[in-house]
Amino acid sequence: MASLLIRGGTVLTMNDRLDIVDGDVLVRDGRIEAVGRIDAGRHDTVLDASAALVMPGFIQTHIHLCQTLFRGAADDLALIDWLRTRIWPMEAAHTPASLRASARLAVCELLSSGTTSVLTMETVHDTEAVFEEVAASGMRAVVGKCLMDEDAAVPRRLLQSAREAIDESLDLHRRWDGAAGGRIRAAFAPRFAVSCSQGLLEEVGALSSRHDVIVHTHASEQQAEIAIVERRTGKRNIEYFEAIGLASERLCVAHCVWVDQHEQDILASRRVKVLHCPGSNLKLGSGLAPIAELRRRGISVSLGADGAACNNRLDMFEEMRLAAVLQAVRLGPGALPARDAVWMATREGARALGLEAEIGSVEPGKRADLIVVGLDRPHLAPGGDPYSTLVYAARGTDVRHTVVDGEVLVRDSCPVRLDPAEVTAGARREAAALLVRAGI
Repeated sequence: MASLLIRGGTVLTMNDRLDIVDGDVLVRDGRIEAVGRIDAGRHDTVLDASAALVMPGFIQTHIHLCQTLFRGAADDLALIDWLRTRIWPMEAAHTPASLRASARLAVCELLSSGTTSVLTMETVHDTEAVFEEVAASGMRAVVGKCLMDEDAAVPRRLLQSAREAIDESLDLHRRWDGAAGGRIRAAFAPRFAVSCSQGLLEEVGALSSRHDVIVHTHASEQQAEIAIVERRTGKRNIEYFEAIGLASERLCVAHCVWVDQHEQDILASRRVKVLHCPGSNLKLGSGLAPIAELRRRGISVSLGADGAACNNRLDMFEEMRLAAVLQAVRLGPGALPARDAVWMATREGARALGLEAEIGSVEPGKRADLIVVGLDRPHLAPGGDPYSTLVYAARGTDVRHTVVDGEVLVRDSCPVRLDPAEVTAGARREAAALLVRAGI
């Protein structure tokens, strides 16, 4: 069995006791075997973690890999205009080649900045290309093909009948769920209530229950979006999801910025997972989500950067910092402590993905999805509290090593499977051609 020793670090375990251990992490055959002082012995790979934190890799629960090529092409717009004039035309212009380039660019950035797992919503067509790229990259991912069957403002290429959309999703699930040794899983991804018929959403809910599959969607991001849903259904987003049988512990809802008390009750009672994207919410002017209140109700809240079209970074350090400081603005300092932000970026992410028993903490028996964050740069000194250091001082560029399933994917800040220069050059070529096709 292949062995990996991460030697001489401070291990931020993120276990239930929040133990912090000075020592090493031993990995065999993709799983953590031991944490603590370990005899050096002989190992296939040794990583230096001196003057560094060893911790679980970040789990981003709301990403759009397909939008990475749109970075900088959809700025300074409100949500509905942003979708109708930029995002949907660009998604409609995607080809398998441009989707591959977009996914590779995103994965290179994510792995380099410490994200080891993602829940991603792709576009309507050619999702197979994204599955293939993510599988080849070594990253852990739950991928969903976007479902849209009802919206006059959506380009024709992005609209499908409910039957066609669901059949394609089921086919992707049959072929990809559990691929790459379990690293890759498939989700159902109806975009949001604005562009999905009630029949489509009801069938997705039934299939999710039957096959135990995550449903990944958006809701209550902006008030204009909520008004559209209320005019169509007579209900607010979360009320509507409950009424049609979609609200369950398998439902993962991005944003939830504008959820009233009744909707919060539904989220809590149905154990719906909330995916908080503070950077995107700020850039699109959506508002400040009631994260502290949701967490007090026992609702699972995890973190994601959203897409590069509305962030424009995919850096979890940025999202942790924003999550904490925005709750301080709303409710006062300490409303969301640094330690809780790190918990959201790791343990709550694993909970949202249904992988609590596998990832999210550094414990024997769990999959070895790990990162090493260097602490030897001036902006991280003196750094007495590791949670404070991670949330308020560290950056994605401080990640020294990234490991997924026991395989080193970033070593000494350099991606192993991907060539960043080649990935970036390919992305620029494909982005230029895509913008021409989209007429932007």
